[in-house]
Amino acid sequence: MTLPKSILERLKQNEIVARKFHEIEISILTILNFQDFVEKLLVEISSKFSIPYTWLSIIDESSISKYLLNIKKSELLSTATAFLTKDEFISITHNRLKPLLANQNLEQFNVLIPEAAEYDFSSIAIAPITLDGEIVGSINQADRNIKRFEPGIDTTLLEQLALKASLCLSNVTAHEQLKFLAFHDPLTGLLNRGVMERVLEREFLRSKRYHIDLTVLFLDLDDFKSINDTFGHDNGDIALCHTANTLNMLKRDSDIVARFAGDEFVVILPSTTKEQAESYIKRVKTKLTEEPLSANNKTFNVKLSYGLSSVFEKGMDSSAILLKAADKRLYKAKKNK
Repeated sequence: MTLPKSILERLKQNEIVARKFHEIEISILTILNFQDFVEKLLVEISSKFSIPYTWLSIIDESSISKYLLNIKKSELLSTATAFLTKDEFISITHNRLKPLLANQNLEQFNVLIPEAAEYDFSSIAIAPITLDGEIVGSINQADRNIKRFEPGIDTTLLEQLALKASLCLSNVTAHEQLKFLAFHDPLTGLLNRGVMERVLEREFLRSKRYHIDLTVLFLDLDDFKSINDTFGHDNGDIALCHTANTLNMLKRDSDIVARFAGDEFVVILPSTTKEQAESYIKRVKTKLTEEPLSANNKTFNVKLSYGLSSVFEKGMDSSAILLKAADKRLYKAKKNK
């Protein structure tokens, strides 16, 4: 039995499309970092299917948002990645997993478009992507052709694309999380002790070589055990994160904040005198005072003690000695309270 020519043509087209999807999947399957994954995915979709506009919309509260926000150097990502709240995303997609097509009232989709982008389209396809069963955003495609993504057309291929991207995204996320944990403290997100010590050694050698100021700040929370005992360990964790965020917020780009252990933190301050470091920690303590935490219908402030050491003090012959000096002064400050 000979199949009609129209069916043969359709089968041929489906085979071509399937091959393109397979090529995209192969090209992104082995990528294990977010920047390369997103760039490759968007470029491949655009080129293989001749889509004028292809971009991602990512939910702010999703687990992948922080990774993508940290990518600063990619020009493509700045014009092809939008961030929006979960409520904004749901208001458009109604939390559905199936792709959404539209060619009317397109202004409602403006929140999905990257701020730096200049798109001019007449139809759009929005295919939600997931991570571990949770919707984290969407792959969006748009065309000037009003009929390209006309509501009512078959979205099976768009679903397949979103599924393949979601599966590969899971691999990338798992790898990035492992890499992050190798260098960062899992609770606060700060650099961990091992990384801090390597950075301090680098800055110490640079300071000695070029005769540049370097100050180390060693600090911990006052009565941290009391916070845990009175308000619970969950609120103790919140106090640690609040401290980490405040230290990070008030530092310069060149400064390094790390969690040393428990409730202890270290701040490495390149090109900074002890007087300037004192000014920094004073601002930190003021902000912590102005922003009390609440727990069990009570409020409490995070309070700090600290010690400072400078590379130009006598006897500072190594980064380890510099750090130890700041630690000893922290202990002395706590003892004198």
